[in-house]
Amino acid sequence: MNTMTLSLLAALLPLAGFARADSAREEAAAALAKPLPPVFDPAAIDKSADPCVDFYQYSCGQWLKDNPVPPDQTVWYRFSELDEHTRAVLEDILQKAADDKSPKSENERKIGDDYAACMDESAIDAKGLKPFQAELDRVNAMTSMNELPAEVARLQLLGAAPLFSFGSTQDYQDASRMIATADQGGISLPDRDYYLTDEFKKERDAYGAHLRRMFSLLGDDDKKAAAEADAVLRVETALAKVSMSRDDRREPKNVHHKMDLASFETLSPTFDWKAYLDAVGAPRFKPIDAADPAFFSGMDLALQSVPLGDWKAYLRWNLIHGLVAMAPKPFVDEDFDFFGRTLNGQQTIKARWKRCVEAVDAGIGEALGQAYVEREFTPAAKKRVLGMVHEVEKAMADDIKGLDWMSPETKTRALKKLALVANKIGYPDKWRDYSKLQISRDDALGNLERADAFEFHRQLAKIGRAVDRGEWDMTPPTDNAYYDPQLNDINFPAGILQPPNFDAKADDAANYGDLVAVVGHELTHGFDDEGRHYDGHGNLKDWWTAEDAKAFDARAQGLVDEYSKFVALADPRDPSKDIHLDGRLTLGENTADNGGFFLAYAAFTKADAASLDEKVDGYDARQRYFLSYGQAWCVNRADEYAKRAAKTDPHSPGKYRVDGVVSNSLEFRKAFSCREGSPMAPAKINRVW
Repeated sequence: MNTMTLSLLAALLPLAGFARADSAREEAAAALAKPLPPVFDPAAIDKSADPCVDFYQYSCGQWLKDNPVPPDQTVWYRFSELDEHTRAVLEDILQKAADDKSPKSENERKIGDDYAACMDESAIDAKGLKPFQAELDRVNAMTSMNELPAEVARLQLLGAAPLFSFGSTQDYQDASRMIATADQGGISLPDRDYYLTDEFKKERDAYGAHLRRMFSLLGDDDKKAAAEADAVLRVETALAKVSMSRDDRREPKNVHHKMDLASFETLSPTFDWKAYLDAVGAPRFKPIDAADPAFFSGMDLALQSVPLGDWKAYLRWNLIHGLVAMAPKPFVDEDFDFFGRTLNGQQTIKARWKRCVEAVDAGIGEALGQAYVEREFTPAAKKRVLGMVHEVEKAMADDIKGLDWMSPETKTRALKKLALVANKIGYPDKWRDYSKLQISRDDALGNLERADAFEFHRQLAKIGRAVDRGEWDMTPPTDNAYYDPQLNDINFPAGILQPPNFDAKADDAANYGDLVAVVGHELTHGFDDEGRHYDGHGNLKDWWTAEDAKAFDARAQGLVDEYSKFVALADPRDPSKDIHLDGRLTLGENTADNGGFFLAYAAFTKADAASLDEKVDGYDARQRYFLSYGQAWCVNRADEYAKRAAKTDPHSPGKYRVDGVVSNSLEFRKAFSCREGSPMAPAKINRVW
């Protein structure tokens, strides 16, 4: 379909944008009106199940039955209802900002204009490919491989992701400073194995067909589209072959290689790094952290052997793929058909308003986050959460002191690192300044490109400077949390500090079983198989004795062996084709799940010691703690999503985040009177922290 056809299509639907805007208000209002689920919900329990046989089914069985994956989702947790609620809150904020003729602040104008431009599908469709044409023409006009570095730089600035990633990171040898970094990249499928193994041949073939259709939409005839699709697959396969595996990347020493720029350039001499760095606007620097030197050496071989025509097809694909969110509808629909439906099992595309809310959050999230925090997060909630964080930190200190496998020397260093953990709760102390970012009400694609360029340049400006330890990597409305090993901090955005994750009105059993276990989870990441390699300041430094490191590895191997036996996706016809979890890939998260669960329980039994035997809804406080923990991970998943996650997601599926953890707990088996030898009370217990 060519540009003229797209414009004609848009002309037939002149009121589509307004109709969708009205629908968005109705859908968002309905989501806002729906009450959020409680932290602990007795109605979710399947009382026909035996908690000692399958605690996940017992905790979540009725919920699993009543809550299939919605057609516009690939995975559906109990907390996904919070995600829908938060999107509706943000839509209300954005729609009011878009309607406001005299906004109170420049940030309000920008979030309103960004949302309005994204929502105007009619305008996007009417423009067709015109907004993309200048960049497509630049790629088509290339006559020499010498022009490739500057074009890669230009596309990366616009938001595409060809060839590799470049930016800034903390110096792993001096965590107080920022240095340049470069890493592998350039592939569009979820993992290198999608290109290299027979397991993903079906997906690889479907990807080739998708590429052909996308090039046809760009105006190419069938023969040219097929040739370009083959070219993209050749380039990406070459990059996949020299990419490090996810398991290998879990070892910090494998992804940190500090060298001077001149040495780095010798890894890929065919690529003109000076031309690239000039085009991308990087400051002058000497040291660089090359995450994967072998990738850049392998990339150079591809640059020498792959012809210019193939690279031009690859760059055209990267442009449209990277910016497809603001492309005409036929491109958006085709992109969804492969990446949403085929790869992830999503039946229908999300409503435009949901996608536009997510786009504003991704582009200028701290501007939107300010409005969200004012509306949804109170100082009292922040104070309560901080108090619980301190309780978990005390529980972890006690745990470290009582370890029978760690020497006093390493314990002292572990306690020092724990004391240095920074707690970031709710939102940044200093909001990001977007004053230099231009947002236009009638330029959806331009807004996306300028926001990407703004963030790219913001990251590059850090090179050679002191680390800003107040920055966040998640926006305030995000329903998630993380630990940063180089900043040595835990980060809990306001978006996760809502029901059903946390409710100030809920009892301790519910809150500790859910949110506080997540707090313990993030703290434990500082001491998992990756985090333990960094000291309290974020330097990659071995602070363990040899014997203690050996003892840690032995305990960690127990978790690797345990989780590798779990089935992520069963084949109903042939058990030999069941897809198992990768115990090595998921080790860090499994360590954190188990550690967080134990730490939160220890903190809970101290905080609520006087009422542990009191029953509510037929369960005493200890049982409610375990049930709240189990219900935190109630989830239904599309099979396609489950297959991809088994290869790419370091988290175990919800079932094993529950059953894998409680089966390692003596306290759990006491609470539910489980006999040793039952599935949830095996003879061997695996525990690191």
